[in-house]
Amino acid sequence: MSEVSSADWRPNADLTAIRARAELYARIRAFFSESGVLEVETPILSRAAVTDPALASLSTQVDIAGFGPRRPLYLQTSPEFAMKRLLAAGIGPIYQICKVFRDEERGRRHHPEFSLLEWYRPGWDYGRLMDEVGALVRLALNRPTMPIERLTYRDLFRDGLGLDPWYTEVDQLRRTAERAGLRGLDGLDLDRDGWLDLLLTQCLESGLGRGRLTFLCDYPPSQAALSRVRTSGEVPVAERFELYIDGIELANGFGELVDVREQRARFQADLAFRREQGRPEPPIDEPLLDALEHGMPECAGVALGLDRLLMIATGVEHIDAVLTFAIERA
Repeated sequence: MSEVSSADWRPNADLTAIRARAELYARIRAFFSESGVLEVETPILSRAAVTDPALASLSTQVDIAGFGPRRPLYLQTSPEFAMKRLLAAGIGPIYQICKVFRDEERGRRHHPEFSLLEWYRPGWDYGRLMDEVGALVRLALNRPTMPIERLTYRDLFRDGLGLDPWYTEVDQLRRTAERAGLRGLDGLDLDRDGWLDLLLTQCLESGLGRGRLTFLCDYPPSQAALSRVRTSGEVPVAERFELYIDGIELANGFGELVDVREQRARFQADLAFRREQGRPEPPIDEPLLDALEHGMPECAGVALGLDRLLMIATGVEHIDAVLTFAIERA
């Protein structure tokens, strides 16, 4: 007798949610068709993987003639690297709807396999891209007059916690977390960005995007990820933004880094940090670096979580309610 429950054959999402996903994708595709953005498809498997210490890749192996010795192939956490290779080849503005995979992620808003919309706009800066993200999300949610605001990372911490994230030391960040009543701090050993992220997610994030689209932008340079750093203002900032609605983070966008030397240095710094933490060190994506060396155009890009967008559109509280079959029933 099977150990699987007799109800496990049924989908997690109801038929209304499944139809809502199809309608959402149709609206997205129509939006980009009218905007002259080309839909593309890139591989899910890669010989390289993301080095970001905050992400854990899933991997598999294949046994095919001519491929060489068996070695890991990584399931994409994002189609970013392959899409940037297309940009370097001169393809122009592109988007993709795809499945991506991240290990160690499961919860009310997290699932190890999820759907992502990612797109790139050569010649655009990240401010112009924020405008387009806002237009697309308004259309997707059928909320054409939903207010939109932009809030800098620095102002959020100044106004919400009374501290400057560019200059506050680790000890003061810890004390701020203690005063906020956060639990489990004993023995917690975080660097500055770790404490900032904890304060953002536990003290500030829930208030973002209440009845509006909130773009949180201009992050500390140490959190630049794959974005470029602008040094012309009062303090250097990473040209990065995240979009929030009802306290839910929906999108992560960049004014993209195109400097190959800086990108390689960031990858190597990621691997060094992983080594210190005893975490796996995946191979660097050399074809991406070759593409940057060849010359990728100045551009802005963004990744938007479609499952979370569908959660907001359908008014559900758990990601499983918009998935046909969650991992426990897959």
